[in-house]
Amino acid sequence: MTPQTFRLPASTSRPSLFVRRQPRTGAPAVLYVHGATFPSALSVGFDFGGGSWLDDLNARGFDVWAFDFAGFGESGRYAAMAEPADRHPPLCRAPEAAEQIAAVLALMRRETGQPRASLVAHSWGSMPAARAAIAEPDSVDRLVLFAPIARRSTGVPPATLPAWNDVTIEAQHSRFVEDVPKGHPPVLVAFDRWAPAYLASDPEAAGRTPPAVRIPNGPRADNADAWSGRLPWTPGDLTRPLAIVRGAWDSLCSDADAGMLLAAATSTPERQDHKLEAGTHLMHLETGRRVLYDAVGRALKAELS
Repeated sequence: MTPQTFRLPASTSRPSLFVRRQPRTGAPAVLYVHGATFPSALSVGFDFGGGSWLDDLNARGFDVWAFDFAGFGESGRYAAMAEPADRHPPLCRAPEAAEQIAAVLALMRRETGQPRASLVAHSWGSMPAARAAIAEPDSVDRLVLFAPIARRSTGVPPATLPAWNDVTIEAQHSRFVEDVPKGHPPVLVAFDRWAPAYLASDPEAAGRTPPAVRIPNGPRADNADAWSGRLPWTPGDLTRPLAIVRGAWDSLCSDADAGMLLAAATSTPERQDHKLEAGTHLMHLETGRRVLYDAVGRALKAELS
């Protein structure tokens, strides 16, 4: 079926939200929740070769949805993003982001007539996704967290961050490859196509020196809080089935991190952890992405054990 797009109008608390759908009438609905630095078109919607993750989930029998958090991609920008960054606190923190997810879930219910959808959330996106699942358990079927951020006890207080941050292509590339073991062949794919598309996701990126995409700093602040011992959701309050899927090389979602989340999620009817070989925190941008797609697809169908 033909892809669809929607725009939820701005409210008093947030800019407008851009939503995309790869429809399959009558099929189980899935909402993809992106991470801290790039929007849905550059993650689940990007074709790294052989079709996008949206295409894969749709082919597996799902009615697939994704959206851009406020301040990212094709969603509206916060007014504060046009002001000096130090005038405002970090934008798009997890509680507000969870409300954005709830608004998209309500749209999905209206469009599909289905009372529930599963959530697939990457990295920082795991925090607002989990909050949304806890706040509205009757709206969520299953929660699949890809490389989630967990609570750590570093003893280091988080730094005070400004409202927004500008991210260059060079900074992204450095982050994307840092966890690959020394001497291993590169696993990042199609960065030559991804990089210009990333800059194009912000209409003003090319006018900055160097060119950079402006993003809200709320996700970065939430990550820092989590690593200083303050996770912005309570795993013990989650009552929906939970699966964690992660790459073996991921330094941001280690064995200890996955273990912390699963051990604390004592009210879930199912808890699973799946560590995949030869993948980093950005496995959906890598040669092993098809293994990730399969693991997540099977987790959504409760086929993993």
